[in-house]
Amino acid sequence: MNAIQYQIATLLYCFDTTGRILLMRRKKTPNQGLWSPPGGKLARISGESPHACARREASEELGIQASLSDFQLKGIVNERNSEGKMHWLMFLFEYLQPLQRCPPTHLEGSFAFFTRGQLDKLDVPATDRAYIWPLFWKHRDGFFMAECRFNAVGTFKWTLLESSSATESKSSSPTKRGGEV
Repeated sequence: MNAIQYQIATLLYCFDTTGRILLMRRKKTPNQGLWSPPGGKLARISGESPHACARREASEELGIQASLSDFQLKGIVNERNSEGKMHWLMFLFEYLQPLQRCPPTHLEGSFAFFTRGQLDKLDVPATDRAYIWPLFWKHRDGFFMAECRFNAVGTFKWTLLESSSATESKSSSPTKRGGEV
């Protein structure tokens, strides 16, 4: 039996001065042809941290020379058995500086800005539309950790492992653990 490969990646949630989100129409797998946040895989051999990966990817794909403090971790998503081929551990970072322009086309894909309302009309990965985007918006002022388990028939089950947001009830504990999404 072959072991399923585990990939570790960062996703960059960047906004322009009017609050539109930057997305990339991917030319390569995974998610080829779909719109998703820019980002990429950690350089594991060198021991690259998720923050350093976010900074490197911002430089390589967006032409941004940022400091580590320009990125804020908003969420961690663990996808198990994605497409029956891969496990993913993804660190979702918001780039805290507004972008002044749309980056030029990159070998990974082309870029465009979209309003939050336009996301519903875009071709995005199914798990992004159903779970990652809603979790990101809910926790933009906080943090979340979630897990997605894919099964053999192509369906998936999400579990919210940790959640902290200023929009949550003040009477509840600041961190909720466990529970299906």
